Amino acid sequence: MESPRGAALKLRYDDTLRAFTVKRALPLGLTYPFDWGFIPHTVAEDGDPLDALVIHDSITNPGIVLTCRALGVVELSQDGKKGKRERNDRIIAVPLWHDRIGHFVHTPDIPRRLREEIEQFFVSATFFTEKNPKILGWRGPRRATALIMAAEATYSNSGSAKKGVHNKNGKIRGRV
Repeated sequence: MESPRGAALKLRYDDTLRAFTVKRALPLGLTYPFDWGFIPHTVAEDGDPLDALVIHDSITNPGIVLTCRALGVVELSQDGKKGKRERNDRIIAVPLWHDRIGHFVHTPDIPRRLREEIEQFFVSATFFTEKNPKILGWRGPRRATALIMAAEATYSNSGSAKKGVHNKNGKIRGRV
């Protein structure tokens, strides 16, 4: 976890400090609806580790490692650092141990209203940045798994890693 459910600050893991730092405050009144973090040993199109939102009804702490199953992905584009549009897709996952909020297998199992609120959160959380996010849609677990594997390959090809965190059963291991 980087920013736990209920946090009003976006935290970021700093590899140099080996600690979490505050990146920015969310807009007034906005908090993370679920735990927010990243899948370690991945590099997404935007150059950062692959983002993940973990749906469950508990609150964790920064640095907690959750073993999760990918439900799908919210595909999103935004203005990039080099002035061009870039993808910044977000994996939607559930912890393997969750059992109180229902059994979700893939994104269509998430109630429509909740999916819409998650989309609105992604847009609202970056309101005061220059990212100009656009939701492109939701895709299922196969697309999420392919995205995770591609981001792991990008990380591995960067010479930084020898081992990924995703296995063939759709489980994500690592700091999410």
